[in-house]
Amino acid sequence: MTPIRSFPSSDLRLFPSPITVSINLHALSSNFQQIRQWVPPPTKILAIIKADAYGHGAVPVAQTLEPLGIFGFGVASVLEGLTLRKHHIHCPIVVMGPLLPEHLRDIIDYQLTPVISRFEIFQQLIDLLPPSDSPFPIHLKVDTGLHRLGFEIDQAFSLLTGLTPASPVDIQGFLTHFADADNQDSTLTNRQIQQFLAFIDQAKRLGVHAPLLHMANSAGILFHPTSHLGMVRPGLMLYGYAPREKSSSPSIHLQAVMQATTYVAHLRSLQPGEIVGYNALFRTRRPSHIAVLPIGYTHGFPRHLTGVGHVLIRGEQAPIIGKICMDMMMVDVTDIHNPRIGEEVVLLGKQETREITAEDYAGWLNTIPYEVLCGIGGKANRIYIPQLLASSPSTALTNSEKDVRG
Repeated sequence: MTPIRSFPSSDLRLFPSPITVSINLHALSSNFQQIRQWVPPPTKILAIIKADAYGHGAVPVAQTLEPLGIFGFGVASVLEGLTLRKHHIHCPIVVMGPLLPEHLRDIIDYQLTPVISRFEIFQQLIDLLPPSDSPFPIHLKVDTGLHRLGFEIDQAFSLLTGLTPASPVDIQGFLTHFADADNQDSTLTNRQIQQFLAFIDQAKRLGVHAPLLHMANSAGILFHPTSHLGMVRPGLMLYGYAPREKSSSPSIHLQAVMQATTYVAHLRSLQPGEIVGYNALFRTRRPSHIAVLPIGYTHGFPRHLTGVGHVLIRGEQAPIIGKICMDMMMVDVTDIHNPRIGEEVVLLGKQETREITAEDYAGWLNTIPYEVLCGIGGKANRIYIPQLLASSPSTALTNSEKDVRG
């Protein structure tokens, strides 16, 4: 029996992912500066880079933004925070997702800032903290209407009244989370703002003055200036998209950071009446030329795109036909002059005079740009423009650190 050939891992670079995502770090920096100019000068910015920076790569995004004077980064899990610390990100990292007792040791050891939403976690953190000359910073979350994470307001007051000057924790921030800030009907959002401001006033009467107050996501930044307070939490805006339709968004100049491409892998010529793809969903009505692309729903392109979405080849729209497969899709190139195997196909971004945006995909799929960016960017071979210098962590994550559940 012939032995299976072994080869060095470097040879794997000869076989990259069939989808390439280009991340424009100049556009990212420009979007950050636009946000900086949009909010009042003293306002701090906590960039949200959870879900691997919405598919853009959390470490390169953080490495790009940290030198620009950002306050810190918001992540969903302890593991996301550990990854940033291991790549020399030194500014505050706020862990905004739910916490379990087993997360607390890493939070302390790696100086992550936890968002506390449960009294049990608050007490367990206090019990674990070693003696120190300075209290450990935390943020306290109150629920003003989303009903996901956070203390009920009366529960938060109970916690605050139990604090003593000798407490080993310092409530550095109060926060809440909008439920409906991108809705043009601002009734619920205004109610949340008023509830949060009333809570802050009452906390001050109890002698608790948190220096960081934050509730504004991208929609809050753009549409609800009274929610800016001392710090804002942009997410989608950083990556080039407003949380509403362009026609109803303010005139802030954002640039899409991500472009995704693949290539023509195969070409077929078919006669009228022939089927394309599974379950005979599509049948040709004319002599047709079909291109096969080496991507599918495993790469973030759901089957619901069939019949509604398109790609760009030679600057022309090529409709998606037949059912999208796990790792292939078919597009109609009958009206495109002389397509060639191996040539570039734009899935997201610009080609000549046309463009496909994450908002286009959101419309085709009845979803939101957030889901589109995470789905595409997380499955691709990413390249960065300009290319970042290689940054190796000082110490590889240990198995126990890799096993931290976010």
